[in-house]
Amino acid sequence: MTAGPDILVIGLGPAGSRAAETAARAGCRVLAIDRRRVPGRPVQCAEFVPALLDQELTGQEDVTCQRIDTMATFVEGAAADLKSDFRGRMIDRAAFDAALSERARRAGADCRFATALHGIDDTGCVTLSDGSTLAPGVVIGADGPRSRVGRAMGSVNRELVETRQSTVPLNAPQGATDIFLSAEFPGGYGWLFPKGRVANLGVGVAPRAKGCLPDLLDALHSRLVREGRVGRAVLARTGGAIPVGGALRPIGALGAVVVLLAGDAAGLANPVTGAGIAAATMSGALAGDAAASWLAGDAAAPEGYADELDALFGASLARAVRRRRELLDRYRDGGRPDTVALRRGWIAYPDYWAA
Repeated sequence: MTAGPDILVIGLGPAGSRAAETAARAGCRVLAIDRRRVPGRPVQCAEFVPALLDQELTGQEDVTCQRIDTMATFVEGAAADLKSDFRGRMIDRAAFDAALSERARRAGADCRFATALHGIDDTGCVTLSDGSTLAPGVVIGADGPRSRVGRAMGSVNRELVETRQSTVPLNAPQGATDIFLSAEFPGGYGWLFPKGRVANLGVGVAPRAKGCLPDLLDALHSRLVREGRVGRAVLARTGGAIPVGGALRPIGALGAVVVLLAGDAAGLANPVTGAGIAAATMSGALAGDAAASWLAGDAAAPEGYADELDALFGASLARAVRRRRELLDRYRDGGRPDTVALRRGWIAYPDYWAA
């Protein structure tokens, strides 16, 4: 067994790359690994980021496909309800991830792709897919909704949404993200997010309806083709899971090794919208800082990290969990949510924010 780095980061998505960069800039020896061969690929993301992220990151213009200024919500096929001043940007997620991992590398982190976590035991001893065995001081789990690091420390995302997404031609430019709410999408919704001449068209549902995803996505695609909004071609397909159970305990220990979770591994994706890039980026930076502080002798740094995540995301995640569960309750005993319930369960409507 080698002594290993000060900090081992598992996952080089937005959370892991930001954690690696922040810790490396603080002078720590950082090894960050990712099982993927290429940063950000395959893309498993709708690729929208809110304007809030501009306060956290510079350089996003280089990976921006187009700006967004409005959210249009269609409830059971009715005319769109428009929420203006809904600002953000559509990004090239693969380029975004590649840029963040390059920032981490330039900061001094050893970033290795095509390298997976093979195992982690209850003493914090880590085995990698290349056969090496490491004993890091801190492990940061940024390895997604089904995090192996989280499982090792007992923090597991038990509520997920399954998604499927196609890239399709967009027949006319638009500056809005389109949201489709329907009782046909239990535990989720449909979306059309523009990226210049193409758009990401997707559907998410609770796992029990996963088998219906292909038909639901095909039906939404056909509807938008009939309306003349998108072309029939499917240029790419993707999909994945999103944690929707709310925040997990983001800190723990395996033997003497401190463990921190960030991003989806910590359950920070919004349980209603599924949005997680901003939370991943912010939590990753905080995790890297907390890890560096703990190694420098601040014994309270892990708890401080947990407190910061709760202050930033706790209230909004708790509200989203409540709204999502309220909506799912409508399906009990063969029931279905009506349009009033669908609106209460979505962020564009005042009822969502009511007590």
